[in-house]
Amino acid sequence: MLKRKKEKVLTQCIKEHQANVYRLAFSYVKNKEDALDIVQDSIYKAMTHIEGLKDPDAVKSWFYRIVVHTALDFLRRNKRVQAMDHEMIEVHAPGVEDEYTNFDLMRVLEELPEKYRTVVVLRYLEDMKIDEVAAVLGENVNTIKTRLYQALRIMRMKTGVEPLKEIK
Repeated sequence: MLKRKKEKVLTQCIKEHQANVYRLAFSYVKNKEDALDIVQDSIYKAMTHIEGLKDPDAVKSWFYRIVVHTALDFLRRNKRVQAMDHEMIEVHAPGVEDEYTNFDLMRVLEELPEKYRTVVVLRYLEDMKIDEVAAVLGENVNTIKTRLYQALRIMRMKTGVEPLKEIK
């Protein structure tokens, strides 16, 4: 019966956070199909290893951890291949009207070492609290604060822009 309860809680979490989970996977691979594959693999891993979920109240951080690890595994397996989805090809095709997104910020974010980029993505793009990020990554809260501070310092140096000061 406990397994059924965990499965129900996990299913509810996946439904509630499906857009965020997809966005998290996409932030790693920059490709729709690969992001969907990562989400699908993560759901499969979560369902088949549901007994590993000790606390049903922590299902969100547990599932996000699976997504992050699945994305990192995917990147390690496909290190040399950098696929672009159709939208990115269209953006870079000749004759396309310029879009003024913050490419410098995205470039700097992509250049960050994995451990820093993950913390920044979870904290600011996924709008998680520091303790939630720590739970997702299985790290100490102070370690996450330090990594976030270091990441913001690196980003500030590379862009010359003053990043968000708030670390709570």
